[in-house]
Amino acid sequence: MATEVPALFLSQIERYYPQADGPLEILRRADFAIWPGEMVALVAPSGTGKSTLLHVAGLLESPDAGEVFVGGTATSQLDDAELTRMRRTEIGFVYQFHHLLPELTALENVVLPQRIRGLGKREAESRSRELLTFLGLGERLDHFPSELSGGEQQRVAIGRAVANAPRVLLADEPTGNLDPQTSLHVFSTLMALARASGLAALIATHNLDLARRMDRQVTIRDGLVVPLD
Repeated sequence: MATEVPALFLSQIERYYPQADGPLEILRRADFAIWPGEMVALVAPSGTGKSTLLHVAGLLESPDAGEVFVGGTATSQLDDAELTRMRRTEIGFVYQFHHLLPELTALENVVLPQRIRGLGKREAESRSRELLTFLGLGERLDHFPSELSGGEQQRVAIGRAVANAPRVLLADEPTGNLDPQTSLHVFSTLMALARASGLAALIATHNLDLARRMDRQVTIRDGLVVPLD
């Protein structure tokens, strides 16, 4: 692993927000790396910077200092078009709520980001069928989100997030709205996908049982990303 380039490397990241009585420091010279095929749990109380860390890692927020490397590429000097391309092709996002387009089928929801990227319809549909079948949804391709269970909807959301074969998946409480059994099933599917594809995943969760199943567990303490005790 030492000779590999991290899928994601946050180097000396600082992020603060101005307030009337002075800046509120959220991240202070924080370092964090995640490697291809690795799943890392981010377990942190609200207000400690969990969302900020995910937003900076996902190139949705710019750090006030430091550098974000995606696959070895420094991102601080990229223009908006290059950042958009990198978010579209190198990073996948999964949220607590699936945010599927209700008027599109499961298959069409996964096809869409590939078509936006420029892939032809036939290839995008073939890739989407293969991916959704891997996720256990081969019999649900033509169903609309309203016809799917919560766990099925979230698996479609995972499929959509990884449709363009990103290096990194960032997930914010992806099983937070699911019952424990469904949460475990969705998580197990996500882990199998990461192992099979070499995807690096940073998953924010309050579920300690799921966190312990991942390769590492980290938290945010005093603005730094540190191992979870």
